[in-house]
Amino acid sequence: MVSKSYRYVGPPELKAVVRPDSGGCRISSAEEFARWIVERSATELGEPFTFVVDLDGVLRLAPRRSEHVACAGGEAVLGAGEISFTCAAGRWGVGDVSNQSTGYCPDVSSWAAVAQALDRAGLSRPPGFTHEVVFRRCPGCQQHNIVREGDFFCVFCGSDLPETWNVDPSA
Repeated sequence: MVSKSYRYVGPPELKAVVRPDSGGCRISSAEEFARWIVERSATELGEPFTFVVDLDGVLRLAPRRSEHVACAGGEAVLGAGEISFTCAAGRWGVGDVSNQSTGYCPDVSSWAAVAQALDRAGLSRPPGFTHEVVFRRCPGCQQHNIVREGDFFCVFCGSDLPETWNVDPSA
């Protein structure tokens, strides 16, 4: 299955400061996750992390206050959002996971790529995003919107928003 990729659509000044070596920590196996998680402090574990799924389908993790574009090393992604982890009976898994990334605005359909990356990393996971964010670009004023409670209207100009994902005008 080929997953849709998402280009960065956020503020250009954020992407301009990304260094090629600044990407988040790549987690492509359960062993890599185990090495990464033991280095996290209790404070870090108490809040969500920034994540992306890179074009190779690999999970990348960074501290919560990291920009998604920095976590991705400035590249396109298959998924992006925020994620938290829990440990039960010595096994790590995903507590909460969302597609909340205003830099990439991934569609909720990006879950398939996220699920595959989490499976590869050996993490138990929910059957879908625990918090789905619906992003749309207004055809009128071109602003990015978060659709709330199924109301597809632009909060900036009041225009109707399309039912299908359209945030990246080149897609």
